[in-house]
Amino acid sequence: MSLVLILLIVAVVLVLVVIGIYNRLVALKQNCNQAFADIDVQLKQRHDLIPNLVETVKGYAAHEAGTLEAVIKARNAAVTAERTGDPSAMGAAEGVLGAALGRLIALAEAYPDLKANTNFQQLQAELSDIENKLAAARRFFNNAVGEYNTGREQFPAVVFANMFGFGPRVFFDVGEDQRATLDQAPQVKFN
Repeated sequence: MSLVLILLIVAVVLVLVVIGIYNRLVALKQNCNQAFADIDVQLKQRHDLIPNLVETVKGYAAHEAGTLEAVIKARNAAVTAERTGDPSAMGAAEGVLGAALGRLIALAEAYPDLKANTNFQQLQAELSDIENKLAAARRFFNNAVGEYNTGREQFPAVVFANMFGFGPRVFFDVGEDQRATLDQAPQVKFN
């Protein structure tokens, strides 16, 4: 009788451990999903702001059509990548968009009237604010993904994670081109 009781207690403890592991993985996965949704909100705001910024610049720098077209093309590619929900594709597309936006903002230096335009200044300030929020959302998401991946790879969760369908998550990476741009120190020029 005592052997049956011991086996029953071991079975109950094992079931409770598995339930605890499953619940922890679910919580970590939901944290990743929430963090990704935060990125998605910031990206949508950024994508909605870009056409207004391009239209404002068009009035002052009409002969810079190549830069303007590159921004619109990069925005459309980023919107398409966003629909996939793949952080790798989104990160790469957003990296290209960030570089194109950088070139667009740099046009203001060549056009003093544009630089002084209040609408442009407001749009530039909004874009800067969104970029800061987006950077914070990316850090939060990547932290959540790191915690999730660590949690699913730790013992004993690693034994059950794949069995329960908890595969590894991918970090939101800006891509090699954008990383090279981010690694360069900005140049400050006084005229």
